[in-house]
Amino acid sequence: MGTELDVHLLTLCRHSPIGKHLPDALYVHQSALSALASELQAYEAQARQLAPQGTNATLIKFSFQKPQISYLFYPDFDHHPHPALHHSVQVNLETKTVAERHYSTVDNPPILHRKETFVTSAYPLYAQFQWLTQQEEALGLLDNARSIGSRQNWEQRLSDRRLMIYHHQLACPLPLTASINSPTKPQIHRHKAAIARVTASKPVRLAIEAGLFEPGTTYFDYGCGRGVDVDYMNRLGYVSAGWDPYFCPDTEPVAADIVNLGYVINVIEETAERRHALLQAWHLTQKVLIVSAQVLISDRSHGVVVYGDGIITRRNTFQKYYAQEELKIYIDQVLNADAIPVALGIYFVFRDSAQAETFRATRFRSKARSPHIRLNVSQFEQYHDLLQPLIAFYTERGRLPSGDEIDTSGCRAIQNRLGSIKRAFNIVLKATERQDWDYIEEKRRQDLLVYLALSQFGRRPTSQQLSPTVQRDIKALLGTYHQACTTADLMLMSLGNLAIIEERCRQSSIGQQRPHSLWVHVSALDALDPLLRLYEGCASRTIGRPQDASIVKFHVNTPKITYLFLPNFDIDPHPALSTSMQISLRDLKVRYRDYDLHDNPPILHRKEQVVMQDYPGYEKFAKLSQQEYNWGLLDDITAIGNRHNWERCLEDHCATLKGHRLIWRKDADAYHIKVVRSRIRSRSKR
Repeated sequence: MGTELDVHLLTLCRHSPIGKHLPDALYVHQSALSALASELQAYEAQARQLAPQGTNATLIKFSFQKPQISYLFYPDFDHHPHPALHHSVQVNLETKTVAERHYSTVDNPPILHRKETFVTSAYPLYAQFQWLTQQEEALGLLDNARSIGSRQNWEQRLSDRRLMIYHHQLACPLPLTASINSPTKPQIHRHKAAIARVTASKPVRLAIEAGLFEPGTTYFDYGCGRGVDVDYMNRLGYVSAGWDPYFCPDTEPVAADIVNLGYVINVIEETAERRHALLQAWHLTQKVLIVSAQVLISDRSHGVVVYGDGIITRRNTFQKYYAQEELKIYIDQVLNADAIPVALGIYFVFRDSAQAETFRATRFRSKARSPHIRLNVSQFEQYHDLLQPLIAFYTERGRLPSGDEIDTSGCRAIQNRLGSIKRAFNIVLKATERQDWDYIEEKRRQDLLVYLALSQFGRRPTSQQLSPTVQRDIKALLGTYHQACTTADLMLMSLGNLAIIEERCRQSSIGQQRPHSLWVHVSALDALDPLLRLYEGCASRTIGRPQDASIVKFHVNTPKITYLFLPNFDIDPHPALSTSMQISLRDLKVRYRDYDLHDNPPILHRKEQVVMQDYPGYEKFAKLSQQEYNWGLLDDITAIGNRHNWERCLEDHCATLKGHRLIWRKDADAYHIKVVRSRIRSRSKR
């Protein structure tokens, strides 16, 4: 190859419909490489062989002047409107040399504009990027582009125009006294962001509930604030310590099995320091890193000023409010890992890929009960206690234990006493119904398919990256790993057909049917058709299923899932909607709506329809609905969807509620009561 770029490759670069064209190079986002001409893909692959780290680059630069490809790293590409270059790797394909340059400590690094030009129109944030560019063009901010290629020049232009950018939106002009590029940085009081709590934080509680803390696990809190989580873990008997630059500056950071970086990165105003904190916490992590940050759930701009890529509050604390998907992308890029969402703004990052996949798989395992004993079999009665570990294992995994699982599952005594595990299970089958075990096996098969299908969205593991237990599950229930993934992918592809989703929703015997949706209580999700479980999983894989959600709303006309929060679901006969959180499956945008301050919120009727029959309270829910139907209260369900209309309906029928029971209003007109009673008698005869 000569000192100049091959003419054919140069032509392909200059005429590429993909990427951003500048006079000296073509710039393409990593996600758009596969859309380039095959010759350019092969050309780039040569460079990647010399610089494997290019796999994690944000942009690839094809030089027009010489046979050189550069890999550019912008960790904040998705969430910062004009991200700064962190470092670059240049590969000279003529000399086979690789050079690297860092910009993270530079005061005035290069930045990007027109981000939509680097990606394809299919990129999830394309429309958001394009809209910002259109706004900036309309105001002339992108005129004379050469003069705004660095951070300071760009900030100066914004300051001169008295403008600021907030979450890819141009904000209203700043007051003349405000300055985006003030030479004196505001004094940030980070320690004031530390919350005084009396119990463990939610991220730590979730880790405990997930079973991450086994006996002997060590814990370290990086940025522990007032040390509440450290004290809590010490009381539970775990070796725990914490460091904080303000409250515990003298503690030496130490490695631990589980490290918590709890609501730290969102209070650091310097992007380089924020990145360092995340990397340092990861360096200390031996098994699992817990990362949590504030996520943007409403308009937080009231009463605050913009600073850097976040806001300064009235208390002079800095807060960087992430979008949920933005937070995952940031963690993944910085740590070169695949963070697992467990709740809004909370992620687990595992060191061991097999442990990570085991955790993912367990999140999609549905509940199952061991079959009831239907026949009195003497052998079963004789070995009842001995057989319990085998029954528990099959219920948990949908198959018999094999190899070293016999010891770990507590089944060695069974094998020694009865000769073999299969013989022991035949005794169990004689006392139970085979079809009940077949049902459990099918449930576990569906669980695996949902897990494998959703793994396609991230970094699907190889078979060797799975734990031995999960490998055996797949082999026993789905055949080869390739066959299992193919079946899962076909299942995932069917989600693109909303007609199929609507059909499954309408055929569901579980949930409350609505004109454009199906409402299902979270306790009943496991019992749904596997395709609907996968549909919901596409949303929860992004945010982690919200723990406090009561109802999942399956939209049938648009690819969306909405989580509905009804805090008093169990005790209120007609609970009010507190918050709704909607996830678009097209762009993974999360949209919120808060009803707490509304005096007329939406309410829920016929609660028994959204739960299973074994749900605690099902009987009283059903009895109340029947009573309300008999009184004529549910005749026009669309007219009583909010609190005011429902209360008016009750008053019109001389009724009030006492718990989950209708009673007559004491102040109701006697004649009116007589009319209603007559109506009730008439309805009961139908």
